[in-house]
Amino acid sequence: MRIRYMTRCGIFVGAMALCAWLAVPLAGVPVTMQTLGFFLALGLLGSRLGMVTVGVYLIIGAVGLPVFSGFQGGFAILLGPTGGFLWGFLIAAGLNWLLEKWVPLWVRMVLCQLVIYLCGLIWFSFLYGESLWAVAMVTVLPYLLPDAAKLILSLFLILKLRQHLYH
Repeated sequence: MRIRYMTRCGIFVGAMALCAWLAVPLAGVPVTMQTLGFFLALGLLGSRLGMVTVGVYLIIGAVGLPVFSGFQGGFAILLGPTGGFLWGFLIAAGLNWLLEKWVPLWVRMVLCQLVIYLCGLIWFSFLYGESLWAVAMVTVLPYLLPDAAKLILSLFLILKLRQHLYH
């Protein structure tokens, strides 16, 4: 991998960490700007480098660097209540990569957000033995509007920044 690409990935790993630290704690799952960093990485780096960025982010978080919400790190976070959402980033990045050539960016972003929700729901439900519906009421429904706003903001930033970064 070229140094330029490694540098870009590193910058966006840092951006994802910074966005994860910007959090408002609520019951269940905190509201963070982490998805903003995720979508910016995918939209500005492209699907392949975006997926590498998400993978590196999860790896450095798993080994203990405090890149997750609340300045936390460690493998236990990936197995905790928010772990499904974190793993969902990697799965969503893979989906984005698969659909990149055929599906418009905004549709991929919405699908990625849905995949992140689904992964988080399934994991949270598994941990606590609750129904998906009950878990959705706590971990998804309160976050729909903030997440929609972050998605729209990231799409706007991607469209504006792309023209300056790559021309």
